[in-house]
Amino acid sequence: MKISTALDKIDDNQLFVPAFQREYVWKRNDAKQLIDSLIKEYPTGTMLTWETNTPPQLKGPHKYTEEQGAVRILLDGQQRLTTLYMLVRGNLPPYYTAPEILNDTRGLYVNVETLELEYYKKLKMENDPLWQNITAIFKDEVWDQDILKGLETRGADVTKDFARLVSGNIRRIESILNWDFPEQTIPVKASVRQAIDIFYKVNSGGVSLTEAELALAQISGYWPEARDIFKKKLVELEARGFVFKLDFIVYALLACVHHSGSNMALLHDDANNVPIRDAWERLEHSILDYVANIMQSHAFVDHSVEINSVYALIPIIAYCFQKADAKTGVEHLSELEIRKIVKWFYYSQIRTRYISQLPQKLDRDLRIVNELPQPFDELLRVIQDERSLEILPEEFEGRTISHPLYAMMRWYFKSRDAYCLTTGVRLRQPMGKKYSLENDHIFPFSKLKAAGYGVKNRIKYSLAQELTNRAILTQTANRAKSATTAQEYLSEILDRNPDALSKQCIPIDTDLWAVENYEGFLRARRALLANELNSFLSSITETEVPNAPITLEEMITEGESAELEFKQTLRWDVTEGRVNKVMEAVVIKTVAAFANSYEGGTLLIGVSDAGVAVGLDQDFSCLGDADNDRFELHLRNLFSEAFGQIFSGTKLRVSFPEVDGTEICKIDVRPADEPLILSIKDKKGVEADKLYVRSGNSSPEMPLREVPSFLAKRFEVMKR
Repeated sequence: MKISTALDKIDDNQLFVPAFQREYVWKRNDAKQLIDSLIKEYPTGTMLTWETNTPPQLKGPHKYTEEQGAVRILLDGQQRLTTLYMLVRGNLPPYYTAPEILNDTRGLYVNVETLELEYYKKLKMENDPLWQNITAIFKDEVWDQDILKGLETRGADVTKDFARLVSGNIRRIESILNWDFPEQTIPVKASVRQAIDIFYKVNSGGVSLTEAELALAQISGYWPEARDIFKKKLVELEARGFVFKLDFIVYALLACVHHSGSNMALLHDDANNVPIRDAWERLEHSILDYVANIMQSHAFVDHSVEINSVYALIPIIAYCFQKADAKTGVEHLSELEIRKIVKWFYYSQIRTRYISQLPQKLDRDLRIVNELPQPFDELLRVIQDERSLEILPEEFEGRTISHPLYAMMRWYFKSRDAYCLTTGVRLRQPMGKKYSLENDHIFPFSKLKAAGYGVKNRIKYSLAQELTNRAILTQTANRAKSATTAQEYLSEILDRNPDALSKQCIPIDTDLWAVENYEGFLRARRALLANELNSFLSSITETEVPNAPITLEEMITEGESAELEFKQTLRWDVTEGRVNKVMEAVVIKTVAAFANSYEGGTLLIGVSDAGVAVGLDQDFSCLGDADNDRFELHLRNLFSEAFGQIFSGTKLRVSFPEVDGTEICKIDVRPADEPLILSIKDKKGVEADKLYVRSGNSSPEMPLREVPSFLAKRFEVMKR
């Protein structure tokens, strides 16, 4: 099939890419090499197409109808054809959206004299008529006469031979559209499963697709929507800071359904259709989020960029999957179980458990997860059999921030509630898609370089870049590093806040802060870090709990509970689009239920049921374009009327924190000293006293027969 014909068929909805195909992953160099081969008339591979009137789900917005008859499905060659479409048409092909184009390969330029190919370089190309955008040539927007006149204007001697060379090269590039891709065609009678089997066999001989990508193609054969469904969940996780690829989802499914980390062929058979859909239902709606919660709230992992191998999460996901009730979702693990998971996770990172031989190691670890009721003790012993768990001071020597010990150092600092030396902002913070923690030299490199630690001495240079010469920051330090010594910098911090240095394990011995004592500083900090990290890791499964308080964002991530309730608005009915005072009554009931409980609770207004901060603008508007002061006054009037001023003034704390830059209202409710009984009118206007309590994440009315016993127990406890 000619290239021009293939591109026309794409535009005319006659040639499609199936949904099970991966995203466009070619890079600029791949595109350049393809065009170079076509210009030189080198072999460029074949196309594998399938002509069918029962196509699988297609990529892009077009929906197949029977009236179209037989259409061609592109099974192999889509990376090449997509590249050509973008370079020839200058647009994305209709079967791809912008997020699926991982590398935009448009903007390729060609020198029409030498046929050299390069992406745009301003200094090289801006004033040289010989460099032309190759897309403009394909669109017939480049005239050889214009190029030649441009050269003459610059004073070049344009001979007839040179003119013929330029014209010939332009025609040579245009002739690429007439190039024939050898086409292999799967017959019409083939089924979707047979077509995917052929696709698998064609790709399994090369390295263009991973085993997981091939398995995903097979899954898409019996579950056409799978790829898009998985990608939607990946977008949700990315918004929380956990960035995974589709391969990760396939490994998770393989682990949960087949307890395997290597045999992707187990997913190929369509007998997996129901088990995989069922497993995904639990992964999507509870388990993946639950594991992310554990990482954030217990392991102090705020972003997947901190993890050297995200596949360490696969055994954790498989374990939570096994522990979960198939009908109700995740069974919340005990504190001890979670600590064992976290301890193993830390050692899997610092001892680089999955950096090599990933499938084989996952096989062994998943077998342990499947066979043992408490597998993480044994998984830790597996790591210990390969390498000592104890961190030695010399392990830091010459190691840069790319070493796993740097990540462990970062998690430990966050567990101590450490903060940025420069800004004083806590290191522990929800980061979402954008990772914000950075690092900075404690001893400025400019000072170390002057002292002989530059690139001319390999050993000393490695010491200057050692991770023990780094502090963790929330943003780049605003100071002139070349003009500030470590002594001046650290002394200023010590005077301002002594805890800041100790929380980041920076030696307080001021003599060590002199540049001539730099290597002594490194030795002291290595020993300090090794001792602190070993103590921290060993204490994880003991009674000592890290002292970093949970953040409001983490509370929201955990979801509603007996101590936490979300209300999207105070009085604006989102469904009916009007003020509805019944909603205020619901807020009053919730506060009463918290007050009647043993522990109290927190009510967040401006947070949806899904845990998304939507803010208070709707409530502000219906209170006459109010601000938070007027909003709080309205709240306190409601509470004083319902509960009295003494309770409202002593048991309620109203604040207006921000969550992801959105202001919400936070109402902390302390347990009441006396029962809060609300007088509620029924539909006929008859008043009745009611007692509301917390039950899970709701605030139901307590049945009358249970009230005396509850009051006796609850408020007798308060009196004692």
